[in-house]
Amino acid sequence: MVTTSQFAPGRFSSLLALVSFATGTIFLFLHLLFPKVVQIIIAGYIYVLLAILINCCTLLYLIYLFALYRFHRETVAIKILILLANIPIALLYLNIVIHNN
Repeated sequence: MVTTSQFAPGRFSSLLALVSFATGTIFLFLHLLFPKVVQIIIAGYIYVLLAILINCCTLLYLIYLFALYRFHRETVAIKILILLANIPIALLYLNIVIHNN
């Protein structure tokens, strides 16, 4: 049995959420500073596709942990919410990029 002190799911997922947010913000600022540079837009879209793939895999893993460890559901649920918090931020950034061109 895994004890509470041993159970640390989501260290990776929390770090992933933070890194995804920071990287997306950097791409947004680069695009706002240099709106005509096509390479930034292409790199941003590639980043978004990779981030979606990695974040979805991490989300599926967290859902698996949520189902598996019923005594740690609150902890896992918080990690899921932290990861999902990037979705509205990404949509806001996309809206800014679309309306900036």
